[in-house]
Amino acid sequence: MNDGVERARDAAEQAPGIPGSALADTVLERLAALYPTAADPQRARSAAAYMKHVAPFLGIPATRRRALSRTVVEGTGRPGETDCAAVALRCWQLPEREYQYFAADYLRRHVARCSSGFLPVLRHLVSTVPWWDTVDVLAAHVAGPLVAADPALRQDMDAWIDDDNLWIVRTALLHQLRHKEATDTGRLFDYCLRRAGHPDFFIRKAIGWALREYAKTDPQAVRDFVDAAGDRLSPLSVREATKHL
Repeated sequence: MNDGVERARDAAEQAPGIPGSALADTVLERLAALYPTAADPQRARSAAAYMKHVAPFLGIPATRRRALSRTVVEGTGRPGETDCAAVALRCWQLPEREYQYFAADYLRRHVARCSSGFLPVLRHLVSTVPWWDTVDVLAAHVAGPLVAADPALRQDMDAWIDDDNLWIVRTALLHQLRHKEATDTGRLFDYCLRRAGHPDFFIRKAIGWALREYAKTDPQAVRDFVDAAGDRLSPLSVREATKHL
């Protein structure tokens, strides 16, 4: 296993308590019945190798998995925050990665049902069995909407950007990916500079990605920032940030 993954796994916080949820009971029962029927051992081995063996896989193609997921949630109704937490935390306890993909997609779809009180659950998900495949979805499509709905959570992102866990840092860097004109540019640029010297590829890449995405909204601001930052940004970050400028 990748050393960074091992460090991040070791640093993961103790899981929040899993709340009771009849909806989650139904969802998990259906998942356990349906997902294994589409397992493909050969594809599973390839997927695990591609993801650096962060977790075992069932080997379900994405299109098939999404079709099964629609069957899983059919008729379950709109979840509340407690249901979302229960579904996600229980999926994160299962070994195969596809269950965590289901949970990340489920949260993405229902994040508007969650409040700022969901943040401890999100932190656990980001820091447990972490890799870019789940962290990036959670950053842009769960953390981002939560902060947009409750600007007080910006202070939590201010703490996350200085965290020792690189996946928590990456989440803080990427949470504004979809904010466009509503981007807090002061925080975006400050976060990029504060972690510009981070040695890990995933942080340097995230800095460039966050800047490149905002450049679609305000290319001049990104160009000016990169020019002013000079050699404080890594070549990788600069290359990513200016790819389409």
